[in-house]
Amino acid sequence: MVLENPVVSDICATLLSGCIVLSILRVWVETAKRGFFDQKLNRKLVHISIGLVFMLCWPLFSSGHRGAILASLVLGINIIRMLLLGLGIMKDEAIVKSMSRHGDYRELLKGPLYYTITITLACIIYWRTSPISIAAICNLCAGDGLADIIGRRFGGDKIPYNRDKSVAGSVAMVSGGFLASVGYMYYFSLFGFVRGNWEMVLGFLVVSLASALVESLPISTELDDNLTVPLTSILVGTLVF
Repeated sequence: MVLENPVVSDICATLLSGCIVLSILRVWVETAKRGFFDQKLNRKLVHISIGLVFMLCWPLFSSGHRGAILASLVLGINIIRMLLLGLGIMKDEAIVKSMSRHGDYRELLKGPLYYTITITLACIIYWRTSPISIAAICNLCAGDGLADIIGRRFGGDKIPYNRDKSVAGSVAMVSGGFLASVGYMYYFSLFGFVRGNWEMVLGFLVVSLASALVESLPISTELDDNLTVPLTSILVGTLVF
């Protein structure tokens, strides 16, 4: 009876989604605290999983602006936490270790903050009926995350115009972003949010290729991937979808 009220249902969906996302984050915080993985790998596992798990929860919400805004609070609240941690106002060494490259709390004001903001905005602006939100989040999470993991392990062959990037990493980024996008296209089509077709699949491939190209450029050392990758996905996605 309670869930028949759409407002109450959305609030319950927000609480449930928040618990799910926080539980996943807590797992990676604990692995970082106990040193189960290399710190860089642990950070990328956070990077890959949080956004993708968050999108899995979107069908719990109602359609329209209210559902999108309440869903965005799940990660949006973490913007405040990133600011508090990055400014040193709040202390949590385990979270800092799981999200930063070198264990410096000030790093949370860059990549992790950009990551949270871009996913939150993609949720609010494009929501689950647009392939642009799927492409932006999947290329940011699965694509960029796998590029780093695979690039570090099999990145012997470097890209000629950027010796800091590898061919294996770029291939992994295209593959990860594209396959994740197609997977979420079929997932959302089960609920009637999007209509999956071959044109959309081709669009996802174009977006993933463009995102990987931008990520491989030398400018990527100056600008954070958590900004350039989703922005590229949104700009190219606007043209192809």
